[in-house]
Amino acid sequence: MPTLFRFLYWCALIAGVVYAILFALAYFVEPKPRDATIEIPSERTNPPPQ
Repeated sequence: MPTLFRFLYWCALIAGVVYAILFALAYFVEPKPRDATIEIPSERTNPPPQ
């Protein structure tokens, strides 16, 4: 039984570290806004007459 508790302890510790890293990234890192340009071919917007 002690090995099961040790395994669960390490799983919880690793999950806590991952959660802390994700929280820190979400809280402290600000995304930089930038413009996005998507070119659409004219054939898709103005199809030639058939």
